[in-house]
Amino acid sequence: MNDAEAIELETGPEPRATVIWLHGLGADGYDFVPVVEELGLPERLHLRFVFPHAPMQAVTINQGMVMRAWYDITGDVRDRVGDERGVRASQARIEALIDAEKARGISAGAVVLAGFSQGGAIALHTGLRHRERLAGILALSTYLPLPHTLAPEAAAANRDAPVFMAHGTYDSMIPLARALESRDALRAAGYAVEWREYPMAHAVCAEEIMDVATWLAAVLGDNGARGRGVT
Repeated sequence: MNDAEAIELETGPEPRATVIWLHGLGADGYDFVPVVEELGLPERLHLRFVFPHAPMQAVTINQGMVMRAWYDITGDVRDRVGDERGVRASQARIEALIDAEKARGISAGAVVLAGFSQGGAIALHTGLRHRERLAGILALSTYLPLPHTLAPEAAAANRDAPVFMAHGTYDSMIPLARALESRDALRAAGYAVEWREYPMAHAVCAEEIMDVATWLAAVLGDNGARGRGVT
């Protein structure tokens, strides 16, 4: 995989687990590369971070400007709607990345899908539908897209997958209320969602990074070892 498709960083030789981290609207794969060092994860985990670039496309809410986006968005700030065709196309892209990791010796059970904003929406959408159990799903400052399709499409394998959601209480891009609706819908459907709120806008803060690091270390500490048959 080259930089034109995704950025890759490895925290140790022969990675035992993979975090596929999706950027937000208008950004690119480089956006969250600095977070790897900031997480300060244990060296023993030997992780591979994959930061893919979303495709370039016109985005309706941004006056049709062409930018990197996982799907088009219409509607106002309170009721933004992602186009189903675009969501499903991005789902297929992420499924292909999971398959690529499996081909390199990382089991699905040692893969975390992570994302911020629009990227977090795709992480949720894809992870809850993936046919094999994942290590976990990390969704920051985001919401559940296409919620009406989850019940018939949810994969039984990921009913008990760890889900970490976090949001800023001052987020004007994706209001906290919308994220809470998604959290509550997931919990009502039986998912164990770990939830955090921070006094920030549509962003990431130091406290959040610390909480994410703790969560990642917990879900990958054992799964990462199993991913390559290590005990």
